[in-house]
Amino acid sequence: MMKLALCNEVIRELSFPEQCELTAKLGYSGIEIAPFTLFEDSATFNEKDAALRKQQASDAGIVISSLHWLLVKPDGLSLVSSDASVRLQTQDWLKRVIAYAHECGATALVHGSPKQRSPENGQTVQDCLDRVQETLTLLEPFARQAGVAYCLEPLSPFETPVVNTVEQASQLVDVIQSPYIRTMLDASASTYSESLPMDEVFEKYFLSGHIAHVQVNDHNRKGPGQGDTNLLPLFQKMKSLNYQGWVAVEPFIYEPDGPGCAAFSAGYVQGLMKAVS
Repeated sequence: MMKLALCNEVIRELSFPEQCELTAKLGYSGIEIAPFTLFEDSATFNEKDAALRKQQASDAGIVISSLHWLLVKPDGLSLVSSDASVRLQTQDWLKRVIAYAHECGATALVHGSPKQRSPENGQTVQDCLDRVQETLTLLEPFARQAGVAYCLEPLSPFETPVVNTVEQASQLVDVIQSPYIRTMLDASASTYSESLPMDEVFEKYFLSGHIAHVQVNDHNRKGPGQGDTNLLPLFQKMKSLNYQGWVAVEPFIYEPDGPGCAAFSAGYVQGLMKAVS
């Protein structure tokens, strides 16, 4: 059955062991890590640290499900920069992220990071798409060796003009034809970008083998259940199609605060999961 995770930046004011303890206490099975929350010096983001984080999660009774927000830090990264050295640095960083994911036991990587894939210096969207495609192709052997699904995330148009729908992401994924290069569904982004209801988008692209991960939140970018977005049809569809992957709670606005939002979201989503069981 589907598994529930919390994106750790929601409670990033806590130490990572404390994040894991609270996550477990609230009934989540996993924690999705935003790498920028774990380091000041990127040199410390390595496989030794990954093993430590895996153990800290295990000590709390959960697992590290996935990683996201992959390019927030170090500063200056870009998939689409006209500077080839910047693109190479970014690709090398993503190889490190993949290795980290393997070591900490994560099964999915969610590549959102809108700023680092958006046009700059007169670039067109197609220029950016070509460079995103180049990087995904380059990363495929590393994702395959690590056994992780590297998911290109469709984002809302107000975040980036580069890949806004699951269909657009799937077109890039299809060029590579690998089970390790996939896409995913973000509930909030889908309400801004998709022409079909999110449950229908999920059905189409889960059955086609494109979707490997799901994030849930509200159209208003608060936690699931803190706005008007009806997520029940999505959960009914995931249940009927026997989706067994991760469902990660990823709000961007935390009300009343991070821990409170995490707690409310856990209760709401657990209620949805019970309703469809």
